[in-house]
Amino acid sequence: MFLKRRDILKYTGIAGMGAVVAGSGSLFYMGTIEPAWLDVVSVNLHLSRLAPAFNGYRIVQLSDIHADMTWMDAGRLSYVVGTANAQNPDLIVITGDFVTYLYDGMADTLSVLKGLRARDGVFAVLGNHDHWSDANEVSTLIRAYGIQELNNRVHTIQRANTMLHLVGMDDLWVRPEDNYVPVWAHQTILTPLLQTLPAEGAALLLVHEPDFADVAAATGRIDVQLSGHTHGGQVRLPGRGALRLPYLGKRYQAGLYRVQTMWHYTSRGLGTVEPQVRFNCRPEITVFTCRAAG
Repeated sequence: MFLKRRDILKYTGIAGMGAVVAGSGSLFYMGTIEPAWLDVVSVNLHLSRLAPAFNGYRIVQLSDIHADMTWMDAGRLSYVVGTANAQNPDLIVITGDFVTYLYDGMADTLSVLKGLRARDGVFAVLGNHDHWSDANEVSTLIRAYGIQELNNRVHTIQRANTMLHLVGMDDLWVRPEDNYVPVWAHQTILTPLLQTLPAEGAALLLVHEPDFADVAAATGRIDVQLSGHTHGGQVRLPGRGALRLPYLGKRYQAGLYRVQTMWHYTSRGLGTVEPQVRFNCRPEITVFTCRAAG
């Protein structure tokens, strides 16, 4: 289970401040406390193309659930779902890596996602681990649980004859051996999607890998890109940052960036991959409040 505030205080008290930074207490903190210490991050986004009808629109981002047999089980995911719903979202988006690998209990764990509630629905794109496991199976499961996959397609939300566009791209790293392909090679996927967009209305891009932000920003048509993939590095040292970052996740490690005229956010995600530890890099749910300019 993700820890509540009183649990954090209890466990950090037990570990002691000295033990948190050295020895066995450090391992306990990194492997038990911080991975279960969920952070709800609030971000305000001022968007020049956002119609006044969408002013105050709330988007909750989940990313990198990484359902597995060792950490992200149904209990922990239930806590995530409840916390996401409590943010009163207009929209929930999930930016890939539902699973780390295929396993027998995967469907039962992911079925918890049926409980997600947002006025305009729940939308998702897949991540590299979803593809390395079985993209067809993951897609089938999430659709059965009421999640709409934006696999290289656009969805438009309307309010009072105005529009907000969701642009979803499938994962950019579908085979492990493709980690030499430059990010600009994927521009050909985005171009035809943007050709279908009207000139009016803000456009939100969902793509798992954050380093695509340079490509998206160069188009001048994307207002916000939301990504995951990096987990923030899982371990971040003060003054140095992440110790290890994946392909297509080295430039925009974690948090909010301004890339030309586009906002970009890289989520630290919810789950972990080996080694399943976190330090100075708590798991997060991100809540965006969109503001119309002027």
